[in-house]
Amino acid sequence: MRLLFLLATTLSAQQLMFPPVRGTREMVGAANNFEVEAGFRLLSAGGNAVDAGVASTLTAAVTEQARFGLGGEMPLIITMKGKPPIVISGVGTAPKLATVDYYSKRTPEPWEDPTRLAPIPGEGIRAAILPGAFDGLILALQKYGTKSFADVAQPAIEYAEGFPLGEEFANFIKNGERLLSTWPTSKTFFMPNGSPPPRGTIMRMPALAKTLRELVAAEKKKRGNRTKKLQAVRDYFYRGPIAQKIAAFSEANGGLIRLEDLKGFQASEDTPRTTTYRGYTIVKPGFWTQGPVMLQALNILEGYDLKAMGHNSPAFLHTQVEAVKLAFADRDAHYGDPKFSKINEATLLSKGYAATRRNLINPDRADMESRPGPIAAEHNSVQDTTCVNVVDRQGNAFNATPSGAWLPSVIAGDTGIPLSTRLQSFVTTKGHANELAPGKRPRVTLSPTTVLKPDGSVHLIMSTPGGDNQDQAMLQVLINIIDFGMSPQEAVEAPRFQTEHFYSSFAQHEFVPGRLRVEGRVAKPVLDALRAKGHLVTASGDWSNGSAPTVILLHDGILDGGADPRRLRFIFGR
Repeated sequence: MRLLFLLATTLSAQQLMFPPVRGTREMVGAANNFEVEAGFRLLSAGGNAVDAGVASTLTAAVTEQARFGLGGEMPLIITMKGKPPIVISGVGTAPKLATVDYYSKRTPEPWEDPTRLAPIPGEGIRAAILPGAFDGLILALQKYGTKSFADVAQPAIEYAEGFPLGEEFANFIKNGERLLSTWPTSKTFFMPNGSPPPRGTIMRMPALAKTLRELVAAEKKKRGNRTKKLQAVRDYFYRGPIAQKIAAFSEANGGLIRLEDLKGFQASEDTPRTTTYRGYTIVKPGFWTQGPVMLQALNILEGYDLKAMGHNSPAFLHTQVEAVKLAFADRDAHYGDPKFSKINEATLLSKGYAATRRNLINPDRADMESRPGPIAAEHNSVQDTTCVNVVDRQGNAFNATPSGAWLPSVIAGDTGIPLSTRLQSFVTTKGHANELAPGKRPRVTLSPTTVLKPDGSVHLIMSTPGGDNQDQAMLQVLINIIDFGMSPQEAVEAPRFQTEHFYSSFAQHEFVPGRLRVEGRVAKPVLDALRAKGHLVTASGDWSNGSAPTVILLHDGILDGGADPRRLRFIFGR
């Protein structure tokens, strides 16, 4: 055992791939230099973290459409200096025509295998929910920002007029060419010359640039104060010409979105869900996301001395994996939109319930079942996401996980707006908390994390892409920082595991009992010890974990940033 501990700790202390990024005034973390530049442009112009975060997110909707588009969705945690965190739900809802009965009678899409038909398609216009992220951004800007829409949209407009295409974006277009070619508007948008554009070439999105400029014009035309002007932007998108174009395109092409749906949609504020861990308060969005999975897992793990086990030792990894599996089992059985489903939140997040769950963990054997707790409720290839994190010089924090409308996406007519396919995250099981219903939010995997110090000030913010893997990846990063004293960059680079012992949130909703992927930098004797406990271990690539967090840690007047090298994360501070 001593040898295993030394091997694991030696590997975790290896030289960093990326140099740490630190500053004393402000910091922006995102997926590429364009997004970070957009945020810093607003900070340099006197904007706050919310202004910068909105600008970065709008720029992501242009330059990172492999992962997120303007028709997507976004949970957001905002923490203004001296005030408690608030959550904004920028997650679209199911159209009124989207019912379990409708999908029970559906026929296969041209690209689907009729012998393996998902309850709801994973691609195409029949999987589209209402665009939610845009209204979430306008709500955040209206209530907590200081700048105009014209200010925060300017970087995105400039990039939509032309930017060098990145490797990942280019690869997604190439890999999705067959599907994109079945949708004429998408082929025109992503392949204007008829074939996938090579990396490094200039990508132009004139239709999207035109839409953004129209939204700016709506703001400038409106008389009145800043609030009324931003409302005009929102109305132009959800009630005016853009909504009319989206609805007309949807109806003409077999989609379910109608103008009435768009007019009735509104992003909303929500109370964060929290727990404590080692004296810190962990803040997550609610049960309409998978965020409480992390809270439940931390409640279970708080009963163990993880540091004494040794970082990435067999006991350490086994204990975390089993805690995560129990938390995911509750997610799969009990989580859904609280506006539609009664969820026993108090029990699920209680320390007493965690103690009963902790007793189910066998230190010598991996569990092969999905074991949700006896809560009063009916039971029954990662899609992706990006992240935007901003801390400004006043100490305000913007922490978002934008997602949806990823490639291959259907472009809604001449708007340049890709539609999200998040309807696939619903289930059709009668009585389930996440059962499809008109006007309901699908339970999303998107899950930013904010951690508060005992005095209520921000300790760190963190978010990541990675689908179902998001919360287990951030859990490991958080434990690396809190229990093992790692810097953010050390914490995101340390080798990670990824259990797939849950019901997938996408399309087929597969359950893969016992499968555990562990990065190859973890020593072979450790993997062998996990196999001996019954885990179905796959030694994956050294840097293969499906998530890639960015982290901003605040301490002693310093902003300490971490950007995961696994998935093109980018962070800058000054």
